[in-house]
Amino acid sequence: MGRHAHGELHPPLQGEGRTAEGSPGWGDGGAARNTQAGFAARLSPPPGPLARADLPPPGGGSRRGDAIAHDATLEEEVKRATFAANRAVGRVSLAVAATRGATRRTTTREEGSLRVRFPNACAGGPEAVLVNTAGGIAGGDRFAVDLALDAGARLTVTTAAAEKIYRSLGPDACLDVSATVKDGAALTWLPQETILFDRARLARTITIALTRSAKLLLAETIVFGRSAMGETVREGSVIDRWRVRRDGRLIFAENFRLDGPVTDRLNEPAVAGGCTAIGTVLVVPGDDVAVAAVRTAYAQFRGEVGISAWNGIALARLAARDGAALRHDLVVLLSALGCCPLPRIWLN
Repeated sequence: MGRHAHGELHPPLQGEGRTAEGSPGWGDGGAARNTQAGFAARLSPPPGPLARADLPPPGGGSRRGDAIAHDATLEEEVKRATFAANRAVGRVSLAVAATRGATRRTTTREEGSLRVRFPNACAGGPEAVLVNTAGGIAGGDRFAVDLALDAGARLTVTTAAAEKIYRSLGPDACLDVSATVKDGAALTWLPQETILFDRARLARTITIALTRSAKLLLAETIVFGRSAMGETVREGSVIDRWRVRRDGRLIFAENFRLDGPVTDRLNEPAVAGGCTAIGTVLVVPGDDVAVAAVRTAYAQFRGEVGISAWNGIALARLAARDGAALRHDLVVLLSALGCCPLPRIWLN
């Protein structure tokens, strides 16, 4: 099942990230409040009778009208700044190294509302659990994860829960993931589902740099609405940009975009055939052995699953009627690939 089954391929985006549209910066809430207070004073009518300065100038213009228009423009700018100042921003920077036969953290940095915790360890190395204390992601929010695995290190990264992308008033919610994986290191990126609400806007970039002997398992799943709640995503936008390089050479690249009437697009046979949950799993290195292992499990899948291998990588696509069926199929697929046990938080 090719990428066309889930959306459209587009040329690479011009920038590495996206910014909240019309947002001048993160600003200062206090400064914005003071400026807003000044608007009331400037827009108040002048006391006493009209003076010559209050009369329209020759030619039909209006000094007072120009001042009001100017103040309205300033007020709009302050609204934008206030909106930007109230957006959630978070970043996690994590570096791990193989020390005395085990993988240990060498650097952990948390910023804003994004945290990382290490509740468990599996045979494949420690489990890093990302926690978004903002309680979801809204339009204009920005989150980033930076990972660095030294030679021989092993790391599994997941999330504490399914991440919810809420309705946006216009700006995109931006997620940026980058990782550097050195010789003999293995990264498993396995977050729980991303759930999009109606009129949500998501722009995500994933950039991975591998050395020749590094290993990668990258899995992402998207669920459009909570079907158990009877929700439908009528409108929305998803832009997903993946780039994977080995020794500096690009080995995998794709742009996925689904915009506008989401439900109508998902109902098209060439897109998702009515499925509301989709997923992608990339395995490096991957070969025909991985493909054969997954195909032996076809009878267990509840939705549509396809896998191919070429040029040393394997890529699987999943589509299901709802999030529960998609998770079931993902678990079956990962088990067939012989991956390390699922993160324990998935089983809670």
